[in-house]
Amino acid sequence: MLAYRVLAAGDTALAVEFGEDIDRKISTTVLALARRLNTARLDGIVETVPTFRSLMIHYDPLRLPMDELSAYIAGLMQRLDTAEVAGRRWRLPACYDESIAPDLSEVAARTGLSPSQVIERHSAVSYHVYTLGFQPGFAYLGDVSPELVLPRREIPRSKVPAGSLAIAAKMTAVYPLECPAGWHLIGRSPVPFWEPPPKAAALLTPGDKVTFMPVSLREYEKLRAQGADSAFKASLIDTDEPPGKATVEAA
Repeated sequence: MLAYRVLAAGDTALAVEFGEDIDRKISTTVLALARRLNTARLDGIVETVPTFRSLMIHYDPLRLPMDELSAYIAGLMQRLDTAEVAGRRWRLPACYDESIAPDLSEVAARTGLSPSQVIERHSAVSYHVYTLGFQPGFAYLGDVSPELVLPRREIPRSKVPAGSLAIAAKMTAVYPLECPAGWHLIGRSPVPFWEPPPKAAALLTPGDKVTFMPVSLREYEKLRAQGADSAFKASLIDTDEPPGKATVEAA
């Protein structure tokens, strides 16, 4: 069992912290505890929010006192199964054409790789969704190939287009919405990672696995046009199914 500590976060939330690092073992423990609490449907728990190394538990202290919740968590931790449960597996199209990948050449130069090698290494990894944050639907995906680990840009951009595929440190991500940002932009995905209200739903959830399949600029534009004309979704791949064709399909 991983060492942990329970901290009060105001009078209606507790944070259960595990370690100090971004690590898949810690993440699977966080997700396992969240899963157990969500399955138990304990009266008084309002919401669980997984992060990189902790689980935030929002609760109603009038229905569930803090000491009772802390004791319940301690009991769960004694018998918590932290074996990684297979989340959903996604193969998402991504276009690495330099016309929409303004930092690809710089990333290649700084890593000593060619642009094609950067693309190869980035698209070869099955990424783990650690947590959502920063903006609606923004999924922190790790871990990038060690050869591609770079610090954030020294000067952030004031405007990054929605759908931009980026890397920084050990993470990669797709920006669901246009925003300022300081990560390195190496491509774009036509997949909508966030569906605005009234549905207000994120495509990915913590524990999912994601691989990016390179597509041409022409394929990217075609898929992006489909998304503008009608709702479309990314195909799921079963954990025992070999990689297939890429997969954004019209809903």
